[in-house]
Amino acid sequence: MAGASSARSGRTRARTLFLSDIHLGYRHARTTELNEFLARIEAETIVLVGDIVDALSLARRAFWSPGHTQVVRTLLARQRAGSRLVYIPGNHDASLAMLAQMLQGQFEVHREWVHRTARGERLLVMHGDQFDGDMTCAPWLQHLGDFVHGATVAVSHRINNVRRRLGKPYWPLTESLKLGIGVAARYIRNFEELAAAHARAQGYDGVVCGHIHRANLCRIEGTVYANTGDWVESCSALTESEAGELTLVRLGQGAAAGVRATGALVADAA
Repeated sequence: MAGASSARSGRTRARTLFLSDIHLGYRHARTTELNEFLARIEAETIVLVGDIVDALSLARRAFWSPGHTQVVRTLLARQRAGSRLVYIPGNHDASLAMLAQMLQGQFEVHREWVHRTARGERLLVMHGDQFDGDMTCAPWLQHLGDFVHGATVAVSHRINNVRRRLGKPYWPLTESLKLGIGVAARYIRNFEELAAAHARAQGYDGVVCGHIHRANLCRIEGTVYANTGDWVESCSALTESEAGELTLVRLGQGAAAGVRATGALVADAA
């Protein structure tokens, strides 16, 4: 993990950890891998960028394992130990926003939030479902995509359970298949460009989001675009080092190249 130092606890230390789309309550959430990841990292600030709990999935079919409970316990334990915990509801856990408000004091709740990196960059943090109304997709194609996605996630879940028992690294099968489909790839690209343009128009240096289950860290027309990915398909997270460098961490693949500041930073809003 670029720029991070090892703490005395043996964990890798980051200034900020961004997680999204964990989908607790969904039977194919990779909570075993997430709990192992959380055990190896600590951060001054942990930002939960939406869809942490999948209320929609729970409403259709109740599912909750000890691994799901452990994720919640770990996050709350980090808060009690001094980490700042920021929660941004997404479309799958928006119905839990009232509960989240009741938990104010244990962690902060915002619909959108501005994060300042150690370098001084201002990043708009949002789940990303705000752009759903601006993304065009034929209804029949969306229903077909949902069906195919659900089927591939189920297959990927079984395959990776076998790979885990064999001691092999996690394989993001669903993500790989999705990027190979032209319509899906175009949808992802349009989302990325829309999110970056939205942040740029509001005077921010970049945007951090989730929602589309496609981890990515790049610059789009000079604006930082950071998508944390998810813990159903890509098993990834975004970290900020003590020096302010952003790094995309993928399970089984280590850290992707970081994004560094270039040029003048956007001045603070009045």
